[in-house]
Amino acid sequence: MTKSEFISCLAKQRDLSIIQAEEIVQTVFDSMSEALVSGDRIELRGFGSFCVKEYDGHTGRNPKSGDVVDIKPKKLPRFRVGKPLSERIMGQTPK
Repeated sequence: MTKSEFISCLAKQRDLSIIQAEEIVQTVFDSMSEALVSGDRIELRGFGSFCVKEYDGHTGRNPKSGDVVDIKPKKLPRFRVGKPLSERIMGQTPK
């Protein structure tokens, strides 16, 4: 599902205009992005959680040339699926 499909689905289900639905979706995404940028964790019960994971820098190798390469530390968003969603995807009913 793309963002535009998500907006259309929301508009249809809640009897909203596309513009209203787009504003709602953008507000949710902006809020989630800001929370992650500021280091907060987002937990959506029954769905999953988002957090930012920090990775240390290390020395690696370029597989093509064999040269040593310094890999810088980085922060990346991480999603962990919640148990009810996981069970639903696997075809089980949540308890």
